[in-house]
Amino acid sequence: MTPARSGEGVTPHLDAATLVAVVPGLTEMADVTAETLQRLPSASLLPEHLVAALGWARTQVADGAAGVVLTHGTDTMEESAYLLDLLWDRPEPLVLTGAMRPPLVAGADGPANVLAAVTVAVSEGARGLGVLVVMDDSAHLAAAVTKTRATGTGAFASPGGGAVGRVVESEYVPGLVPARSRPPALPQPSRTAVRVALLEPGIGDDGGVVDLVVEAGYDGLVLAGSGAGHVPEPVADAVGRAVLRLPVVVGSRTGSGTTATRTYGYAGSEVDLLARGAVMAGPLSPRKARVLLWTLLAGGADGAAVRAEFRRRGGAAGD
Repeated sequence: MTPARSGEGVTPHLDAATLVAVVPGLTEMADVTAETLQRLPSASLLPEHLVAALGWARTQVADGAAGVVLTHGTDTMEESAYLLDLLWDRPEPLVLTGAMRPPLVAGADGPANVLAAVTVAVSEGARGLGVLVVMDDSAHLAAAVTKTRATGTGAFASPGGGAVGRVVESEYVPGLVPARSRPPALPQPSRTAVRVALLEPGIGDDGGVVDLVVEAGYDGLVLAGSGAGHVPEPVADAVGRAVLRLPVVVGSRTGSGTTATRTYGYAGSEVDLLARGAVMAGPLSPRKARVLLWTLLAGGADGAAVRAEFRRRGGAAGD
């Protein structure tokens, strides 16, 4: 992002070659090949842009690159990282990084983040971890990372697990070891015109928007439920109607923890929603659940495959 005229805000203008040129010590650390793929604000990226970037990254490692770094706007970085992670089938690290401050302000963090990202990307210790997000010298798994602050540095964290490593004295130092092996990559999308809605029901919600999503022809629906995956009773009734037409996944809006499967039994609880045919997202945030559901549907998964993959990647999805 670079500043426009006074009062107009910053816009994405920097190209890859310029980014490489302004990072002190980068070319001494690695032989860097830079290419500009897109210059869009991250909220305007489309899944097809990410699929194209994935193909480019595969080409780089096939040509001998030790790793790949993608610079990306921080607003939707966690979603893009997870989509790429679901499809990345190489041991070489694919790292996303960005900046929380524009390049011409005091304390701009972009160059340091790029340098740290390259440090991680060329490290043997980062191989096999899939897609990582590197910000503020910390490396996070794509499935766990989230942006926790709207402004300022120190905005990325992995609730419930923490970073998997840090850059210390220009070297990547592995930290937490993932508790389980990384699942295999999903099939590549055969279509990108897949629409998955994300709704957050609140108190007094009558479920009407769920019905509208179905009527509008969406392919899938994710609900950001309260607590361990709960919704108002009218929304649960709407879910019962919706599952006859499309997969419905329920996550937790709390920001940490996991959905339940057998604790609460009232109308709108996880037990009730499972009985109506919904799938629980487990520890995946609703945003990550939407990305997973989109990727599965774009790859041709049916309802049984959706349920199985959420169980594999998000924990118990319910039977």
